[in-house]
Amino acid sequence: MNQETFKHTVFIHKDKMYRFATRFFAYQEDAFDVVQEVMLKLWEIRHQLENIKSIEGYAMNMVRNLAFNKIDKAKRQATYLEQLPNDSQSEKYPELTRELILKLIDSLPEKQRTVMYLRDIEEYEIENIAELTKMEENAVRVNLSRARNTIKIQLNKIFEYEKRRIG
Repeated sequence: MNQETFKHTVFIHKDKMYRFATRFFAYQEDAFDVVQEVMLKLWEIRHQLENIKSIEGYAMNMVRNLAFNKIDKAKRQATYLEQLPNDSQSEKYPELTRELILKLIDSLPEKQRTVMYLRDIEEYEIENIAELTKMEENAVRVNLSRARNTIKIQLNKIFEYEKRRIG
C-alpha cells in the first residue's frame, strides 16, 4: 500500500476516530494523541491492511484498545502516587519534585516524552530535535507544548493535594 492508497483507505477515517477517542478522555489532546498513535501504527502495518475486511472497524478497535490502555496506565500511576509515604514528601520535597517530574515525563506518550526529554533535560535546540526525531519543527513544538501542559496539569493536581493535606 502506497501513501496515496493509505490516504484514501485509512486516513479518511481520522475524524471519526477522533470523535470516538474524545468519548474516553477529558482532554482533547489525549484523544488527538491516541488517534495519532493509531495512524502511525496503521502506517507501519500498511502492507498487512489489504488482508483486513473493514479497515475502519480495525482502526476503531485500535483506538478503543489504546484508549483503555492509557486510562488503565493513568489509574495505576494515580494509585502509585497515593501510596507514597506521607512523611517523605514533606521532608525531601525539592528532590522529590525533580524525581516526580522525571516520572511524569516517562509517563507521556512516546513522541512527547522524547521531545520534552531532549529539549528540557538535554537542552537540545528545536532544529536538532526535529532532525533526531525525523519530525517537522512545528510538530516538535506542538508535542513539546502538549507535554509541558500535561506535566503542568499533573503537577498542579499534586501540589493542590499537598496544600489541602498540609492546610
